[in-house]
Amino acid sequence: MLRSLLFAVLLLLSQLAVAQKAVLYGDNPAAGKYAQVRAVKLYYETYGAGPPLLLLHGNGGSSKEFAKTIPYFAKKYRVIAVDSRAHGKSVDRTDSLSFEQLADDCASLLTQLRLDSAYVLGWSDGGITALLLALRHPEKVKRLAATGANLWPDSTALMPELWQQMKRGYQEGRTQTFTDPTRRNDWKVFLLDWRHPHIPLAALAGIKAPAFIIAGDRDVIRPEHTVAIYQNLSRAWLWILPNSGHATLHEHADEFNHKVEAFFQARSIAPPAR
Repeated sequence: MLRSLLFAVLLLLSQLAVAQKAVLYGDNPAAGKYAQVRAVKLYYETYGAGPPLLLLHGNGGSSKEFAKTIPYFAKKYRVIAVDSRAHGKSVDRTDSLSFEQLADDCASLLTQLRLDSAYVLGWSDGGITALLLALRHPEKVKRLAATGANLWPDSTALMPELWQQMKRGYQEGRTQTFTDPTRRNDWKVFLLDWRHPHIPLAALAGIKAPAFIIAGDRDVIRPEHTVAIYQNLSRAWLWILPNSGHATLHEHADEFNHKVEAFFQARSIAPPAR
């Protein structure tokens, strides 16, 4: 009898563990909703309860990228993982795409959700969007963490290998006519990083929210560019992860989550070292 009971308990625990692992972040009907935001149908998922935390993914990606992030922060925060316009499940039939649009989308979504402000964590293009959100809508950002962000598109900000790869991609695609909707959207998303952003270093002085600037020591962003972003903010932390590429939040998920949480909870953020 005891053995049968023990077996039943172990089986139940095993089933619960499988159920937990089965959560498909970025494709979870139980957590996903759509919001009509500025002429686009924006998809987002929410998890947990507490202070709002907005998660912003990278170019060509979606909220699926936060599978190692959401479970940690959902214990203390109301996590809102968004698919940017033209990405993931978000529906965008417009012809143009810019980081200013993405930032304004985020501000409108927060307003629609009746949230005065939120913590923001952005990766790659999401980090750029986070910076612009803090610039264009300062009242919406409590604190922001940006990993792998750049301020302009050239080889002084991006590693030369990546920039040359992007050049080749542009040369191959610029004379083509994309009739397939998926390929046309992919080209629009590619042009976002080819043509944008254009944020002067001096403009960062306008960001009043504390910022945590992060990159890997083998990132596709030049380390001196990451340091320059940090140095031109009024209140900021800097973290260059050893033995990490661009995907800091994946390659060092536990350490990354703990550090970002520590930043969000820190009592004060000193001005950066000049």
